[in-house]
Amino acid sequence: MAPVVESRLRVRYGETDNMGVIYYANYLTYFEVGRTDYCRAMGIPYSEWEAAGVYMPVVEVRCRYKHSARYDDELLVRTSVSALTPYSMSFSYSIFKVPEERLLVHGYTRHGFCDSCGRLIREPQPFYGMLLELCEDSRLKGGVADPSGHQV
Repeated sequence: MAPVVESRLRVRYGETDNMGVIYYANYLTYFEVGRTDYCRAMGIPYSEWEAAGVYMPVVEVRCRYKHSARYDDELLVRTSVSALTPYSMSFSYSIFKVPEERLLVHGYTRHGFCDSCGRLIREPQPFYGMLLELCEDSRLKGGVADPSGHQV
């Protein structure tokens, strides 16, 4: 099973809407925080991918909203790799309000491996090999599982 990386952040005032809750699109930014922290924690910061000419544009996103959070709430983002193919990878996210660990949002993003011109590239090295080692669980190869474990 791929490792899970935790990120903590606090809701800023500018991230809320007129009702005082997090504006829905900001959860995608929190996904990005989790993804960036995940790559860094695994020893392959995203900045190194780009320096090597490998880019990972988002090609698909799913976000399921369960509960709201408000200004100054502390959030916990749990991120893991949920799928790995020669041309793409997916990250799964669960965002909780702490300290009660109430699930607010869960979802995933799928990313293609591309060069600087936007052309798909296969198994970009050394990153792909490192990810493959992290994702030894064969169910991660080829499909995307949502947090309940169902294929989507």
